[in-house]
Amino acid sequence: MKEPAKKTTNISDQLAAERTFLAWVRTGIALMGFGFVIVKFALFVQQVSHALGNIQVRPGKGYSAIVGVIMVALGAVMTTLAYFRFRNISRQIEAESFYPSRWLSALLTLSIVIGALLLVFYLLPSIR
Repeated sequence: MKEPAKKTTNISDQLAAERTFLAWVRTGIALMGFGFVIVKFALFVQQVSHALGNIQVRPGKGYSAIVGVIMVALGAVMTTLAYFRFRNISRQIEAESFYPSRWLSALLTLSIVIGALLLVFYLLPSIR
């Protein structure tokens, strides 16, 4: 007697979904690393100004640490959202009912553009 045909998911589709997930994870790590560098650079500038003592280092507005922490948090949120998106896509591939969603890409793009604009406005006064 012949067995009923089972659904077989395409392994290459699953592996492509996993590669995409790993790319999102790298993006999240990059955002967190960039945020960490921003925070540490702000601390470095403060330490240098204290160490030099008599030399005046033009103090910033103090937003660097805030921007850095926001970037780290954004990287963590993006990585978490990427995981849930990966799980959803894997289920859709297994059920053979994949519907693409662009919300995570749009959210990341919007977040980076807003961050870039904030940094531009922050850096504009330093142009002489």
